Amino acid sequence: MSSNPSNNDDDTPKDPLSEMLERLMGGNMQGMDPQEIAKAAGLPNDPQAMAMMMQQVQAMFSAQSEGPVNWTMARDQARRAAAAGGDPSVSSKDQREVDDALRLAEMWLDPVTDFPSTALLGRAWSRAEWVEATMATWKRLTEPVATSIALALSNAITEQMPEEMKTMMGGATSMLQNMGGAMFGMQLGQAVGALSRDVVSSTDIGIPLAANNMALLPANVAAFGQGLDISEYDVRLFLAVREAAHVRLFTQVPWLTGHLLGAIESYARGIHIDMSKIEDVARDIDPSNPESLQSALSEGVFMPERTPAQETALARLETTLALVEGWVDELTAAATANLESSVALREMVRRRRATGGPAENAFASLVGLELRPRRLRDAAALWEQLRQERGIAGRDAIWQHPDLLPTPEDLDDPAGFSTRRQLAESGDADVDAALEKLLAGGFEPAADESSEGEDAPEPEDGGEDSNGGTR
Repeated sequence: MSSNPSNNDDDTPKDPLSEMLERLMGGNMQGMDPQEIAKAAGLPNDPQAMAMMMQQVQAMFSAQSEGPVNWTMARDQARRAAAAGGDPSVSSKDQREVDDALRLAEMWLDPVTDFPSTALLGRAWSRAEWVEATMATWKRLTEPVATSIALALSNAITEQMPEEMKTMMGGATSMLQNMGGAMFGMQLGQAVGALSRDVVSSTDIGIPLAANNMALLPANVAAFGQGLDISEYDVRLFLAVREAAHVRLFTQVPWLTGHLLGAIESYARGIHIDMSKIEDVARDIDPSNPESLQSALSEGVFMPERTPAQETALARLETTLALVEGWVDELTAAATANLESSVALREMVRRRRATGGPAENAFASLVGLELRPRRLRDAAALWEQLRQERGIAGRDAIWQHPDLLPTPEDLDDPAGFSTRRQLAESGDADVDAALEKLLAGGFEPAADESSEGEDAPEPEDGGEDSNGGTR
C-alpha cells in the first residue's frame, strides 16, 4: 500500500497547525487556504489580500525577525486595514482645500494665543499615508508591552505544542519564538489600520503621532461631517483650527512631546503580563485552532489589574492629555467664534474625544492603555479661567515648564488655582530667601550662643546666671 505524505507512519492524521507549520518550513505553499490563515490571525476574511500575505508570512517564520514583534508585518497589515473599503488617493483639489483651510486656521489662531505660527506646510494625507507617517510613534509607544505579550504567547504556544511537533521542528526554535510576535504584530497593524479610518488629522488623538507635521485626512473629514446639517467647508475649517492649535502647542513647547510620550512609555513599561492567566488560557488553547489564541489576545485577557503605582501614573497621563485637549478646545472655540456652526462642532468633538470610537477601544484592549482625555471639559474651564485672570500671555506662560502644569486638584476647582499657586510660590520664595541668607552668612547666632555667653563662666547648679536669675 502506498504511503500517504499527509499521514504519519501509523496513518494518524496530523492536526491542521502541524501541517501549516510543516509547509511553511519546507517552503511548500501549495494547498494552504488563505481563509485559514485569516482565521488564525483574527483578520477579516479577504482571500485575495491574505494570499498576498502568505509569502510574507513564510519569510517571517523562516528568516531572522527584527525582534520579538514583527513590525514590518504590523505596518503592512495596517496599510491593508487602512485600504479596506477603499482609500481614495488625495487629489490636487483635496490638497488645495486642506492647505487653504490650515493657512486660514493659523491666521485665526494668531489673536487668541501668545505662541507664534509654526509656518509648517499643510498636508492632505490618505489613510495609508497616515499609517506610514505615524508607525514609528506607534512602535515607540507599544513596544514595551508588545514585547512582553509576544514572548508570553510564544511560551504558551511552545508549552501547548505536542511533543511530536516539537521534534518535527527540531532546531527551528526561532520560528516558534516569532509566532507570538507575528500574532501581535498583525493584531496591532489591524488596530492601527482601523484607527486610520477614524482619525481626521495627525494629532486627532491628542499626541503628535507624526512629529512636526500638520495634516488632515480629506476622506475622513468628509465622513466626519456626514449626517450633519453643516457645510463641508465649515467642518474642514473647524478641524483645521484644532489641528493647527495642536501642532502650534507641540512645536512651541519643546518639552511637551517628550513629556507626554515619556509618560505613555513609562506606563507601558509598567505593564506586566499576568502569567497565571497565560497558564489558564494556555490550557484552553487548541494548537490546531489558532483562533482561540487570537481571541484571547484581542480581548486583552493577559493584562493584569493595574497596580496602585500604575493608577497614579495613569492619572498623571490623563491629566496631561486633558490639559492639552482642554487648551486646544478653548483656543478653537475662541478662534472660531464667528463660525456659525462652531458651538455644535465643539460639542461633537468633545463627546467624540471623551468616549472614543470602536477602533480606539480595540487599540486600548490590545495594549492596555486608553488615550482619552476624560477631563477635557474641566481642563477647558481651567484655561478659560486663567485667560480671564492673567490674559492670553499669562495663560500660555503655564506651558513654560512641566512643574507649572495644573494638577487634578486644579481641575476640580479651577477658580482656586491662582490662590493655591500663589501660596505655593510664596512658600517657595520664603525657603529660597532663607537658604540664600544662610549661604551668605547673614544669620546672626542666637543670644545663648553669642561669644559673650561662651566666654562667661558656667554657673554652678542652684547659683545665679549672668542676668541674676536663679538656675
